[in-house]
Amino acid sequence: MRKDIVILIAEDDDGHAALVQRNLKRSGIANKMIRFNNGEEVLKFLIKEEGDEGPVLSTPYLLLLDIRMPKVDGIEVLKRLKSHPELKKMPVIMVTTTDDPREVNRCHELGCNNYVIKPVDYEKFVKAIRQLGLFLKVVRIPEFEDNVTIEKTD
Repeated sequence: MRKDIVILIAEDDDGHAALVQRNLKRSGIANKMIRFNNGEEVLKFLIKEEGDEGPVLSTPYLLLLDIRMPKVDGIEVLKRLKSHPELKKMPVIMVTTTDDPREVNRCHELGCNNYVIKPVDYEKFVKAIRQLGLFLKVVRIPEFEDNVTIEKTD
């Protein structure tokens, strides 16, 4: 994976977030990672109110998104990102314990790029995240226009 890609991790469970970060690094991912505790934090980071300073999308992002989070859940985050004109190309990988086929289908219908189920078993969880890291090494992230600041659109 290109070194300039920033991995955004939206995960409310501290233990899961630490395991994800540690095992992505162990699989060879050396990219910068930014962790968010809930969906609201992700949206505030990516979609700014008019006049606020926002992230500049000359830096490409990849979002690892949990579904069950406080304040704003992952489904709502996915809906907002994929309906936003500038953010809809950003890759979103659902990383969640939810294995309900209806949720898997719903997330794909809303535009997620991939869906990874976090196993409950620790060793299987670690293995799944390492495999995700290997996958991320070969993923191509779409380019954004240089120096685009994302503002809220309603």
